[in-house]
Amino acid sequence: MSAWILLRGLTREARHWGAFPEQFRLGVGSADGCAVSSAVSSAISAAAGSSVTLLELPGNGRERGMQAPLSVPDMMTMVRSRAAESGIPGPYRLLAMSLGGMVATAWAQRHPQEIERLVLINTSMRPFCNLTQRMRPAAWPVVGRVALAWANPQGSERRLHDLTCNRRDTVADDIATWMEIRRTAAVSASNGLRQLWAAARFQADREAPRCPTLLLSSSADRLVDPICSARIAAQWHAAHVEHPWAGHDLPHDDPQWTSETIVDWLLTLEGQQSDSLSVAR
Repeated sequence: MSAWILLRGLTREARHWGAFPEQFRLGVGSADGCAVSSAVSSAISAAAGSSVTLLELPGNGRERGMQAPLSVPDMMTMVRSRAAESGIPGPYRLLAMSLGGMVATAWAQRHPQEIERLVLINTSMRPFCNLTQRMRPAAWPVVGRVALAWANPQGSERRLHDLTCNRRDTVADDIATWMEIRRTAAVSASNGLRQLWAAARFQADREAPRCPTLLLSSSADRLVDPICSARIAAQWHAAHVEHPWAGHDLPHDDPQWTSETIVDWLLTLEGQQSDSLSVAR
């Protein structure tokens, strides 16, 4: 059984994944009722046998009582310890977005024997991209207004939705859900700032993680320039696929595409491994 661990980003927790984890676990998912691809259909049985665990970054969700570390490696240490405490069997497969992608990268690079697959969604990190690419200049005043209005949940959540989500048919339901998350497990303003500081300081190794890696990006991401994912993929000789219209929160905007693209990548890897074994024989 494959053990997948999912990590969200800045001030976001497990519930912000919405329905995506179950769609991903099943290897299928179609909001509009379209038929799934044959590749995904043939992967259903394998995907259904996977375990999917949603862990929190320190300061978020179930870990909201913890002070967020001021460095990504320290966040990784805490998340890694939670995985061990939960008894999840390794090696792990990590699927992470944004700040979670930085934490996952630190884990894969510092403890390569523990990670066998790595999927990074709309992440960014030095030394591959600069400040204005890691956070688009147009997003700076929005992030500032969100921080200043953090005590006003509805206002800050609406601004975050406008900044990170391009899908508009679910706005009312999304805001209602996010407001309930804030009501029951609000991230403190200080933890949000500490996470932002850690993200800004993080620098990954230039050397690629030892495990197969896939980067997904959104061409219409208003928060992070998709060139960040392209440059990371080029440096690491990793797979990279870009979505044509989704925003920063790609699993929210198009969960079906996200799930299918990952599963298709996994099938390609399995096919390559089978070919290698056949040649070896």
